Amino acid sequence: MRLFADRSRMIAPEHALPGRAEAMPVPERHEVLGTPLKPPFPEGLQEIVLGMGCFWGGEEIFWQVPGVYTTAVGYAGGHTPNPSYEEVCSGSTGHAEVVLVVFDPGEVGLHELLVTFFEMHDPTQGYRQGNDVGTQYRSAIYYSDESQRAEAERAAATYSAHLQAQGYDAVTTEIAPLRDFFYAEPYHQQYLHKVPNGYRCHASTGIPFPAAA
Repeated sequence: MRLFADRSRMIAPEHALPGRAEAMPVPERHEVLGTPLKPPFPEGLQEIVLGMGCFWGGEEIFWQVPGVYTTAVGYAGGHTPNPSYEEVCSGSTGHAEVVLVVFDPGEVGLHELLVTFFEMHDPTQGYRQGNDVGTQYRSAIYYSDESQRAEAERAAATYSAHLQAQGYDAVTTEIAPLRDFFYAEPYHQQYLHKVPNGYRCHASTGIPFPAAA
């Protein structure tokens, strides 16, 4: 297996690892919420997939949000089917580390989730979060439908202008339709519940989302 040599650049599709047909096994229930990690989910719920650096800490944030039905960590936005963690970390798949967030829009709105998303990481850093460097750590929103796309683009534009007014770079968050979500290995699911003192990377700007937006 030949791995990509430069994790700070996005790999071209023709150079990505081939992957495999076999999907990762997925635990039946969420370790914290007790809900299923895989669909079918109850009618009326919505899904969005968010990349904000190391997925352990990102998932921990969202399973605590009231109105979130379930969360899971995985890989999205790349080229390699059913990749392994090691493959994703090599930069040879094009995937980002992401969190699947399944939520009840009657209890928590997408805008509220996006505010949490933007405030809890630094969306201006390109292919990194803090000391974590590589394309898999990029800021990303993978939407399920056009209404989510519009909401994500509005939120990104609002926060980008707000940050730039205070001397930060523009938001680099990738906003794209969700093509595939590949579940990560079982030991990654709800990792910080199982290992409470485990690694968290929240390279936040510390700048609140504009309240009036």
